[in-house]
Amino acid sequence: MAAPGGAVPQFASLYVGDLHPDVTEAMLYEIFNSVGPVASIRVCRDSVSRKSLGYGYVNFHNVSDAERALDTLNYSSIKGRSCRIMWSQRDPSLRKSGAGNIYVKNLDKNIDNKALYDTFSLFGNILSCKVATDPTGNSYGYGFVHYETEEAAKQAIEKVDGMMIGEKTVQVCHFQKRDDKGDDKENFTNVYVKNFPDDWDEDKIHSTFSEYGPISSHALRKDNKGRPFAFVAFESSEAAKAAVEAIHMKPNGMDDGGEERLGPDGHPENKIYCSRAQTKSERQAELRSKFAAMDASKGGVNLYVKNLDDSIDEPTLKELFEQFGTITSSAVPLDSNGKCKGFGFVCFASPDEATKAVTEMHLKVIKGKPLYVGLAEKREARQERLRQRYSMPSGGGKGMMGGKGDKGGKGGNNPNMRGMMGMMP
Repeated sequence: MAAPGGAVPQFASLYVGDLHPDVTEAMLYEIFNSVGPVASIRVCRDSVSRKSLGYGYVNFHNVSDAERALDTLNYSSIKGRSCRIMWSQRDPSLRKSGAGNIYVKNLDKNIDNKALYDTFSLFGNILSCKVATDPTGNSYGYGFVHYETEEAAKQAIEKVDGMMIGEKTVQVCHFQKRDDKGDDKENFTNVYVKNFPDDWDEDKIHSTFSEYGPISSHALRKDNKGRPFAFVAFESSEAAKAAVEAIHMKPNGMDDGGEERLGPDGHPENKIYCSRAQTKSERQAELRSKFAAMDASKGGVNLYVKNLDDSIDEPTLKELFEQFGTITSSAVPLDSNGKCKGFGFVCFASPDEATKAVTEMHLKVIKGKPLYVGLAEKREARQERLRQRYSMPSGGGKGMMGGKGDKGGKGGNNPNMRGMMGMMP
């Protein structure tokens, strides 16, 4: 493989991705040092858990050895996983540029990184090539190919778009960054679906939604709790709108005849959710607005709980607190890996129940960590209280920033206050 930019790079650093979590620097050294003398190796890890992030860097003394490793070891198996190797791109503007980057969708599920690379390498030098997969390695049915030049990308689009690869006809186009796509809420073509019947598979999703118009692609996935959801891309906005109109809030057959239950997002669990596919920031803003409205209409007393172990989920938090009274709602925000972010909320029906919960649970040790339990404040109320607290005259002494707090510790560095600032809604 030629070096990026059409010339031999002045450094000999390789990026090695798609690594198994158990791959170590020693394993990589044994593999890559067989090609040529290795200067250093680093597997990137989470700063807290020290778990592998699934990629690393191998630095050779000589560029020729790095080139040989790239040619001979790319897509080779390391602990049962095919690794992906490319030149380490140290210029972020080049790495993040969309120039020469193409998007390939409707891929056969049997097409892996190597098969995709072999298909598209005919048109020019490839800087990186990847099929999107779930954590177990199953293809999502789309991928990306980043060429060294824009000309190579254009040629690949012209030659491969509409071509059969495996058992499917692929669609190839220029990759468009999310920020460049704009936000047209009226003329959307992508639809997000969840809460559908358990027996829906990809064929059922395709047959159900194709009744409303031609579909360019669709994908069925599962979240970190194993709950299925799907994306459906229509060829026209009219078809997408018709599907949303017909399917959203349609019964999904999961009604047990009891009281209607709402999911964490406020949507009835016994009805299908079907709406315009949103960005992550849009979804978060919508949920914040919805929860604020629900709190205002329901009343109740909302408690803020922090210093939770990362294994705590919503059912566990509810189980800890339901002994004190009727819980109207509870929530535990999770990170991208499905782990607790360290805090949550529990809303009781009455002030007496909430008071009892605070009295019994504040500073109680759960899974080796003392909990903080207190009244959850609205953002505006919290900001006003902090302004009043820190705008007092500097001669106040106790309770001031840098002075002694009236409950131990330094007022300006109260750990409870630090944790509450910026984390509560």
